[in-house]
Amino acid sequence: MAPNFFVMDLYVNEVQTVRERLEQESEIAAENPKVSGYKISRYKNLKVRQYKGKRAFDLIIGSIALLFCLILFPFIALGIKLSSKGPIFFKQKRTGQNGIVFVCYKFRTMRNNSVKPVNGKPDITIEGDDRIFPFGKLLRLLNLDELPQIINVLKGDMSLVGPRPYPVEECAYWNSTFDDFFYRYAVKPGITGFSQVKGFRGGTYDVQHMRKRTDYDLIYVQKNTFLMDLYIIMKTVTKMINLDTNAH
Repeated sequence: MAPNFFVMDLYVNEVQTVRERLEQESEIAAENPKVSGYKISRYKNLKVRQYKGKRAFDLIIGSIALLFCLILFPFIALGIKLSSKGPIFFKQKRTGQNGIVFVCYKFRTMRNNSVKPVNGKPDITIEGDDRIFPFGKLLRLLNLDELPQIINVLKGDMSLVGPRPYPVEECAYWNSTFDDFFYRYAVKPGITGFSQVKGFRGGTYDVQHMRKRTDYDLIYVQKNTFLMDLYIIMKTVTKMINLDTNAH
């Protein structure tokens, strides 16, 4: 049976304890910048929270996953080209660990140059978004659109498991909504994460939904271990096989 923290429900006391610990560590880093090794800033005061061996785990599993990606690439590339004019890959600036911006890679699932402005809010992909072409919907359902992010993992921008990286504008939006949102970036963002296997994924403007998602992310920041990562990866694969990804 999986350890309790894998299957636990989200309790207010648990999340509050996590927030308090992260706040305390951030304050200590701000008071001792030489010890923390970072310049004084909201993000860079964060203490890096990564278990020993996580990078090696990312490189080993990431290399294996890259071979899987290379096998599927010709078929995915053909499907994208037959479905929509434009490049095979979609590149976007996203916020990573300690607030550092990096270029995130995905297989393109939307029509090219299909930015949909929203008054005062970041552009996100919502459920039923008509900008997604049919083959793109299939890729999203199977989570295969995320496969190119293995490159980000091997480069060191991301990890296999961690809070999902949001586009810079979306990150700024939620930073202005939740005062503890930036604690998510004490670890590297991941291709999959604790909140995703709990059913919280996809673009949303729903504050309650994002609050719960952020709470699960903060629990991962505080509790991440090798076994937890292994569980999240296995749970993600199971959801993909069962077409239970909540993708849109």
